[in-house]
Amino acid sequence: MAKKGEARNVIYLSCPECKERTYTTEKNKKNDTQRLELNKYCPRCRTHKLYKEVK
Repeated sequence: MAKKGEARNVIYLSCPECKERTYTTEKNKKNDTQRLELNKYCPRCRTHKLYKEVK
């Protein structure tokens, strides 16, 4: 059996303008090989932005 959390990685999401890493989430590295993009609120810019996954 696979160990718990073996396929899941913690990733960071950063704002494209101010580059602040405000959010963290998990994703399955086997099923989702491309970079994740989510619409989130940036407290520094005070607007909603399309946050992108960073290394």
